[in-house]
Amino acid sequence: MEWFEVLENPLFENLPFKIELNRFGQVLMSPASNSHGNMEYRVGRVLEKNCPPGEIIIECSIQTSDGVKVADVAWASSAFISEYGYITPYPQAPEICVEIISPSHSDEEMRIKTELYLARGAQEVWWVNAQKLRFFSHSGELTRSPRAGAIRQ
Repeated sequence: MEWFEVLENPLFENLPFKIELNRFGQVLMSPASNSHGNMEYRVGRVLEKNCPPGEIIIECSIQTSDGVKVADVAWASSAFISEYGYITPYPQAPEICVEIISPSHSDEEMRIKTELYLARGAQEVWWVNAQKLRFFSHSGELTRSPRAGAIRQ
């Protein structure tokens, strides 16, 4: 299955799930919770406050070597938006991609998604959960990000 087929398929409308595709075109679904959505909003506000002019994108679809992955929150610079607009999915990752970690996510799954986002051009990938924040770049795990500001549960 291709991403445009997912977007056009009425069976996938209004589902309470995040949908992604793997490299074989298989649909992957993750249930969403209200606390997850609230955290997406909070992270987006922090990015908006601490980043240069750009756009915050919730549920940002990115074409990767392992299919279409969807970052929970992304910050895209004005230059990125000028180049790509709002095409779906993006062929490149925005500069910052954020994953809100839920109990069902394994560290291995998150490590793979982090590598996929970085391989597509992300400068930073954030993992956010109730316990802590983790930040990654091409040089590995970072002790902090100047863009993180104060994200609270």
